[in-house]
Amino acid sequence: MGFAVSDEMLGTFVPIVVYWVYSGIYIIVGSLDNYRLHSRKEEDDKNLVSKTTVVKGVILQQVAQAVVAILLFTITGDSAGATADSSTSAVVLARKFITAMVVLDTWQYFMHRYMHINKFLYKHVHSQHHRLVVPYAFGALYNHPLEGLLLDTVGGAISFLLSGMSPRMSIFFFSFATIKTVDDHCGLWLPFNIFHVFFSNNAAYHDVHHQFYGSKYNFSQPFFVAWDRILGTHMPYTLVERKGGGLEARPTKEFKEN
Repeated sequence: MGFAVSDEMLGTFVPIVVYWVYSGIYIIVGSLDNYRLHSRKEEDDKNLVSKTTVVKGVILQQVAQAVVAILLFTITGDSAGATADSSTSAVVLARKFITAMVVLDTWQYFMHRYMHINKFLYKHVHSQHHRLVVPYAFGALYNHPLEGLLLDTVGGAISFLLSGMSPRMSIFFFSFATIKTVDDHCGLWLPFNIFHVFFSNNAAYHDVHHQFYGSKYNFSQPFFVAWDRILGTHMPYTLVERKGGGLEARPTKEFKEN
């Protein structure tokens, strides 16, 4: 008799496993200096927090996310979710997936921007994430616990509820969102990265936000840049070759002149 793992458990823990596996791939690829947006020396010199502290912070957030996910699945219990997904049209599934993307983007844009506008929240909460001036993959979820709860955990719960997705569908959605978030923080511009084809919100776009000159711009995450464009917080950038090898994302000439 086999041991069956529920969709709810998979939806809770698969995204966590995906986070560390995908980050691990980027740790290996990070040795390719020609694709880095910052040199390894800059990563060591500019960042204000140790990698050990970052790992501990991410694990703490993931524990909190797992607890909330288990509670959410328990409350909304959907034992028929797998069957419903198998009999639902691809159009309906796509609509739910895109709805979840839009909801998560909207929640994170306004919460993220408010944490920059509110001086108290920035100083005591959001500045923890910005200790990573040079982002790297496994630091994607390095946040103050309150920010992790409000921005990521609550945002994920709202997107789950409003989209009407099942626990089984959530496995794929939150794994995809996790991969995209890690990718946006990887600090690499890889020529074969398919995300750069479909999303303007990418590693270079978010890297601009982590720099001093971009701290009031490029709040959008993790998928689209629509809210930045609509509300005037979009900072376009140009990729230029960095002295010593690699690339660098700089504000475009037109933006600086404005």
